[in-house]
Amino acid sequence: MLIVCLWCSANVWSTSGTVFAASDDTVSVRRMDEARVKGHAVSQNVVSDTPLQAMERTEIEALGLENLADAVKRFAGTNVRDYGGLGGMKTVSVRNLGAHHTAVSYDGIVVSNTQAGQIDIGRYLLDNVERLTLTMGHSDDLMQSARHYASASVLAIESEKPSFSHNRNDQLRLTVKTGAFGLANPSLHYARKLGDRTNISAYGNFMRSDGTYPYSLLNAAKRTEEKRYNSDVEAWQGQADLHHTFDDSSHIHVKTAWYRSERGLPGAVIFYANPSEERLWDEDFYAQTNYTKRFSQQWQLQGRLKYAHTWNRYTDPRYNFRDVNRQNEYYASATAGWQPLRYLSFALAKDIAFNDLRNNILRNVEVTPANPRRFTTLTALTARFRTSRLDVQGNLVGTYATEHVHAGQKPADRRRLSPTVTASWRLLPDQSFFARLMYKNTFRMPTFNDQYYYRMGSTNLKPEKATEYNAGLTWNGRPMRWMRFLSFTVDGYYNHVHDKIVAFPTTYVWKMVNFGKVEIWGIDLTMATEIPLTRNISTLLTGNFTRQKAKDKTNPKSQTYNNDVPYTPRSHSNLSLIVNNPWVNVGYSLSYCGSRYSMGQNKPEYRIKAYTESTLTLSRAFRFRATQLKLAANIVNLENKQYEVVKYYPMPRRSWHLTATFLW
Repeated sequence: MLIVCLWCSANVWSTSGTVFAASDDTVSVRRMDEARVKGHAVSQNVVSDTPLQAMERTEIEALGLENLADAVKRFAGTNVRDYGGLGGMKTVSVRNLGAHHTAVSYDGIVVSNTQAGQIDIGRYLLDNVERLTLTMGHSDDLMQSARHYASASVLAIESEKPSFSHNRNDQLRLTVKTGAFGLANPSLHYARKLGDRTNISAYGNFMRSDGTYPYSLLNAAKRTEEKRYNSDVEAWQGQADLHHTFDDSSHIHVKTAWYRSERGLPGAVIFYANPSEERLWDEDFYAQTNYTKRFSQQWQLQGRLKYAHTWNRYTDPRYNFRDVNRQNEYYASATAGWQPLRYLSFALAKDIAFNDLRNNILRNVEVTPANPRRFTTLTALTARFRTSRLDVQGNLVGTYATEHVHAGQKPADRRRLSPTVTASWRLLPDQSFFARLMYKNTFRMPTFNDQYYYRMGSTNLKPEKATEYNAGLTWNGRPMRWMRFLSFTVDGYYNHVHDKIVAFPTTYVWKMVNFGKVEIWGIDLTMATEIPLTRNISTLLTGNFTRQKAKDKTNPKSQTYNNDVPYTPRSHSNLSLIVNNPWVNVGYSLSYCGSRYSMGQNKPEYRIKAYTESTLTLSRAFRFRATQLKLAANIVNLENKQYEVVKYYPMPRRSWHLTATFLW
């Protein structure tokens, strides 16, 4: 019925609101009132074979989220390690598989760091982001790269695409943000339409903060007020995009990006010692191209190219230590899709990557550096059977990696096959009510640091393997007339990690070894609903809850056997409320993180207390002819509570931000 209404409305609008009725030789003209069809699309998470969560730009702005880490914390099943302040590193582990198993994808191409293996998500600001999605396993898109298929989970970032209105060929947006701890953050976004098929855009961002914030220090019965130092950050960021559609409807997207920062790394606060003088400089550049073409209803192709250069320098004046690293990556990927039948599809993805690393740490101790180089190929073959009620997908990922070193030993070549099977079934033919299952086997390669870091690295390491099982129910509908929609998902999961790469003490020094085994049991629940209160006032309520147990199953004789894995809260939940109205829009979010342990031995002295954090955001948009002004104010940690995400790294208490956005 909805399709019929949309088709009729389209025909009405295509004649500019005029309807012609013919009878014999006479023609009469009648003007009809404008008709609008409004509905809510079924959430992608409800129909997806694998658990998927998404956050749109409107929700990001309404909740006053500053960076990627702030947004990811609000997804079910995530564990973000935050070392405090804007300069502190922030990494994400999904369902406790570890940060190395989470792929971060930017505009369809995975971000890589062969040296450390984990991505600092705190550096990504959100004012140029259109959509965020977090997928357990991989998404339903058959045309993704082999790297996506090979990952245990994928955090995908989609940048803003140019949109033009009022018959204009360009758009300019200036955002100025200021706030507590000396925050200054201006950004500029410009987009121009070069023709019916081509547009370009440029984005620049500068952010600085002294990062000095107060905290309370408790030493026995004595409490003192201290200041957190060496948490400053200064970062520059720029990117340029080109979108072009060819005559044959194929499309190309070219992106170049540059990032540079200097920041202090705040150290652990133990008693009154807060002596950190560590500094970190980062500089990244990459250029990437994404090309898509559909040859027919049965055949399509997607190709990707990327070059990335990463430079970082780390210093610690206390020990006269200086470490400089340079990485390069050359990456190519192609995915071919074939649909021989309406209900049957196939895809073949091939990725080729070359990575190298140069550093100076071994020159400091008069040892020839390894300067490793790695050549990797990934091949993913996928088949999908899909009917109106059943969706089954299976894929097999083959990985081959070989390495060369300038000096020292190199590891043996690595080969592995990793299968995945997913399925969903519509339980009721006329309802958006689904059951879904997933089995996925993945592994992560040892990083260059794992293998070659001075005295700690080991070239005998085996890849770290992970197996995921998931079973869930999803539903979307309108059970009450006063609701626009209501959706929920519930997923139970079991993960098993073995050959886990950990630092293990040997006779004289710590050494990287395959020693760990971890079992994770958990359940994730999500819900969302929109309720109109009046014609001009509506509320959007979203929430999620995670309950999980991550146990060390490495050695039955060990003191840590069957204990909780460090930094694994058993409970985690989020609640967000957005109230849209003609006066001042209100966004409120509340996060809860349960207690956890900082060490493998679950002793009381290693226990980190549970905490809650809430954020309140007020915003209002004003329009002056072709110019729009949007003002926003938000308060973070409304209750002014002090807490720790990582032991001995106190987080800031209450802070504030003001944002003004001008759009021409």
